[in-house]
Amino acid sequence: MGLLLAVAGLLVAGALAGVAVVEQSSDRRPRVEAAAGDEATAVPEVERPARPTGAGAPELVVPAPSPPARVVIPGIGVTSDLEELAMGDDGKLGAPVDYRSAGWFAAGTQPGQPGPAVIAGHVDSPDGPAVFARLAELAPGDEVLVDRADGSQVRFRVTGVESYPKEQFPTAGVYGPVPGAELRLVTCDGAFDRSIGHYLDNLVVYAVVDGTPVLG
Repeated sequence: MGLLLAVAGLLVAGALAGVAVVEQSSDRRPRVEAAAGDEATAVPEVERPARPTGAGAPELVVPAPSPPARVVIPGIGVTSDLEELAMGDDGKLGAPVDYRSAGWFAAGTQPGQPGPAVIAGHVDSPDGPAVFARLAELAPGDEVLVDRADGSQVRFRVTGVESYPKEQFPTAGVYGPVPGAELRLVTCDGAFDRSIGHYLDNLVVYAVVDGTPVLG
């Protein structure tokens, strides 16, 4: 099932749909859909946030653009290369091909640039837990590192972890303009509805940049 990424301005504020559908044993709470086949929501171009101006406005240190190559989340043992998530000819955004890898919304903000960068991944696979199986364990203050193609690394700090019913997904809060560099990690959450083959909720981890990118 394709990963559904809803963006600010959508007429239907649907949220992300899951990343794969997998049977779960009774001793493990199902968290994310993780298979191919879900309908994906069309993703319009993301508005770029304007820099603050005027007296007293903070000076933003904006690094040169560079796409992300890898995400590292030490607290939950994640180290993953990043696939580009792009829209197909049907206007729908695909999910990562590899259940072990996360992907980034390549038409949106690059991590380290002003605005909300979005990284999403599978929680489950036909063989068991996938890359974001432990995403719900993150807490404010945890570190998320993004390695960029230019050799620099951007460090983010988690500020919040929230779960939302898919029909109440906070599209503007996830994709809307922000003055600084921020990051959203997204997957599915909640109960799995076998009658429709989807999880009912989405999990969003919010993070803000913690310092300027550092060359490795």
